[in-house]
Amino acid sequence: VATRNGATASIRNELRAAIEDVAGATARRYGARDDGGHEMDGAKIIEGARPDEFVAVYHAYREADDAYDIHLATSTDLLTWTWRVRLFEGGSMPTIRAASDGGYVVAPETDPPNHLKFAYYPTWEDLLTGRAGKAFEPPRTLSTCAEGTPSLDSASSTALEVGFHFYDDCDIDRQALGSTDWTTWTAEPNTELEATVRVHGVRGAVGDRDRFTFRGSEFTMLEGQAVNDDWTTWRVYLHDDTAGFADLLDIRTDAGSTAFTNPAVTEVEIGGRPAIVVTIFVPMEGARGDEVGALIYYRLLDR
Repeated sequence: VATRNGATASIRNELRAAIEDVAGATARRYGARDDGGHEMDGAKIIEGARPDEFVAVYHAYREADDAYDIHLATSTDLLTWTWRVRLFEGGSMPTIRAASDGGYVVAPETDPPNHLKFAYYPTWEDLLTGRAGKAFEPPRTLSTCAEGTPSLDSASSTALEVGFHFYDDCDIDRQALGSTDWTTWTAEPNTELEATVRVHGVRGAVGDRDRFTFRGSEFTMLEGQAVNDDWTTWRVYLHDDTAGFADLLDIRTDAGSTAFTNPAVTEVEIGGRPAIVVTIFVPMEGARGDEVGALIYYRLLDR
């Protein structure tokens, strides 16, 4: 029976259980790094070109220049990652999506100044070697200070639908939607999505988000900060895209960390079984034990 015109209660409850119970996941890794030692912060994972192959994009700090770079790695088990290429210098918060007409699209936030960038890779080999077929950097239209942390709602070689945040009045991150044909750009605030988090008492930033499908229903995971600039107050919410409401997630880690940011979810297959893989960043302000940094975990599901 559907509830509030959204996903069925059983689908939503199954998804929440898989995301919230990190300690009970099929497998998990805290403080994830690739085999080159790069932190996998802000990672987004999707299926690769072959069965049981996965690809991740993420950013890592480059201490010598006090900057972040975008990297790409591959894996066959979702926990150990082989570095392949540095896709961009001076960027962070990347996402990736398979293009509907073939190839892949990667979207980071580049800096300085902070703005969006999109790159299209026609083939798997192009992606692994960082050879973009084309790229587009739209102008900032909603903030004079920063626009970034993109998510790709749809992607092809001819059009993109994008979620992102803008630094409103150079004071607080808010939600936005954009679209491009790789030449022109339009953008507007996404007040409806943002409002579903604000009702939970979020008075600070509403930033990163990731839209995904689970068992045929559309969801968005997004972060909200109860108190602006207070990293201990970052929490993650699950938005039912059909019903139009968001619930606070009770994420439970092994050591009991309390703050979480940069959520991403992908429905995948592992050894022929359905699974969801989740990535979340655990900031030091809310980390317990050795859990600070990029957290990757997955849960195998019944068909």
